Amino acid sequence: MELIRGLHNLRPRHRGCVATIGNFDGVHLGHQRILERVRGEARARGLKSAVMLFEPQPQEFFSAQTAPPRLMTLRDKLRALADTGVDQVLCCRFDERFRSQSAQAFVDDILVDGLGVSYLVVGDDFRFGAGREGDFAYLKQAGRASGFEVTDTPTCEVDGARVSSTRVRELLAAGELARAADLLGKPYAISGRVRHGDKLGRQIDVPTANLAMNRVQSPLAGVYAVRVNGAGLRGHPGAANVGTRPTVNGVDNRLEVHLLDYSGDLYGKYLDVSFMHFQRAEEKYDGLEALKAAIHNDIANAREYFGQS
Repeated sequence: MELIRGLHNLRPRHRGCVATIGNFDGVHLGHQRILERVRGEARARGLKSAVMLFEPQPQEFFSAQTAPPRLMTLRDKLRALADTGVDQVLCCRFDERFRSQSAQAFVDDILVDGLGVSYLVVGDDFRFGAGREGDFAYLKQAGRASGFEVTDTPTCEVDGARVSSTRVRELLAAGELARAADLLGKPYAISGRVRHGDKLGRQIDVPTANLAMNRVQSPLAGVYAVRVNGAGLRGHPGAANVGTRPTVNGVDNRLEVHLLDYSGDLYGKYLDVSFMHFQRAEEKYDGLEALKAAIHNDIANAREYFGQS
């Protein structure tokens, strides 16, 4: 998969494609169905399959603090898109200049002149251009005038409900990890590089890997049984806490993972943490001894979940 970072990096070789546009946060089953359709149409036409997405996501541009929590960082999203077999991804910087372009400029400069789109798959609620003037009907008309086809995305349902990033966030926030995994096609995971923390885990005899989450908000919080991949680990069981660590007056969201029966240096390594089972909400305890007791109980519960008790 080729990543095109910004409109200024579009080249003639990128023209001629079947494309789709969206945030693709989570790359869930609905997204996967869209991408399968894009790849199929591209093969039938002898063209490349392309995804156009935005960074930051538009809602983050308008209000980073109130935008929905990201399911994926850009790095993880690109990895997931590459796994689907997409040929190229155009990542557009969503800034004031991009936001203020007209719908006609979006069609002419990006879809026609930039990508040379032959077939476009978008949601029927897709809006674009300054003041959100462009919609699905506008795209259909523009496509007829410019020589490309436009179709809406197929509906994907699980258990009678539409699959969406919003629904995945709701299930994660409710601790319903199995149902979220059904929508994603696999357990929800967060990845990041292990960094140095405040070494509190060592003080209470519970060493942890502290992962940089690289997002303003987390889509989940609490204590979980997890499996860890990366740095030579394959599905290694552990217990993880996602939150602000209120007992020690923490302020930033962190992901801290204790790997069961593991010793080794993970600093600087990338890990993928898959959330398997919600154990409890994060709590504030009366001192480190109470916190230590709670964490050891969490580890025991994780062992029981993984059948290691």
